[in-house]
Amino acid sequence: MPYNRTAMPHRISTHTEPGTPGWGSIALLAAAAGLAASMVYVHAKKREAEQANPAQGQVIEVDGVRLHYLERGEGTPLVLLHGNGLHSDDFALSGLLDAAAESHRVIVFDRPGFGHSERPGDTSWTPEAQARLIYKALRALGVERPVIVGHSWGALVTLALALDYPRYVRAMTLVSGYYYPTMRLDAPLAAAPALPLLGHVLRNTVAPLLGRLMWPALARRMFGPAPVPERFAHFPAWMSLRPAQLGASAAESGMLMSAAARLSQRYGELRLPIAVLAGCGDQIVSAEAHAVRFHKDVPHSDLQLEEGCGHMLHYAHPDAIMAAVARLEVGARAGYAHIPGWAQQDTGATLH
Repeated sequence: MPYNRTAMPHRISTHTEPGTPGWGSIALLAAAAGLAASMVYVHAKKREAEQANPAQGQVIEVDGVRLHYLERGEGTPLVLLHGNGLHSDDFALSGLLDAAAESHRVIVFDRPGFGHSERPGDTSWTPEAQARLIYKALRALGVERPVIVGHSWGALVTLALALDYPRYVRAMTLVSGYYYPTMRLDAPLAAAPALPLLGHVLRNTVAPLLGRLMWPALARRMFGPAPVPERFAHFPAWMSLRPAQLGASAAESGMLMSAAARLSQRYGELRLPIAVLAGCGDQIVSAEAHAVRFHKDVPHSDLQLEEGCGHMLHYAHPDAIMAAVARLEVGARAGYAHIPGWAQQDTGATLH
């Protein structure tokens, strides 16, 4: 009988012996091992960054929250509030802190969750909540009638301070601020590390690594169209990439639009002297959609747009910021009679 080659087709078995992991299980094990290795590396970099950059200032406890701050100089009080993802070292590195300390008692806070300040998880750290904490801290430090300078997200906190404590804030300078709920394409991605469970995994594993890879490109976008200054290379990137600070940054990215929407409904209440500065080439926040629009809505504000500058205006022109502060202080001493209600407010009435 001739052999029939088609009678017994050759078959490849896909059966896995009991106890042998399949490809899916192997992939999961590899992913878990990768995440574990990432977590070990991230926390090693966190410890290294904190050891290399210990707190240089002082700490004050307010409502159970430990706030770190730097204080320099003498004279009338000036408070600096940093933007999202940064901390007080940003103002020191930019030169604004030294410039301000020549003529003022300057206080620079690490806002809650940034630098060396705490950010308890039982509070939603809106601009209003941060303003309340910083107001109490300033009063505890004996600071009265300060001028506030807020950069980027710090401008929202500055606005909340002025709106909620109108007889306390003497004047404010808003730098590269985001004032209206315009769409930010990067906001959903930036907010991901604040998500429950998944966010915790991300900010303790891959998010800091991706952040470090993207750091040079992010710096170019923040400073552009101006070049990134050489001194920014000394900014401690891993202090901003620590898991807890990434969580704070992500939370602020997530609440950006709602915070601006809420505060913008109250801009008509502002009666204090205001300077608004922005870079014409800002690639993070459109000067036209925010600074120019704010000036139209609050016409007694002083608007100054800087050509060839981006979001990090305090590096390019700290002198312009201090000149704006000086103009506000001169006007405040003159009573700002042209601002409706200002003369009545600047009488040393009982503070909130």
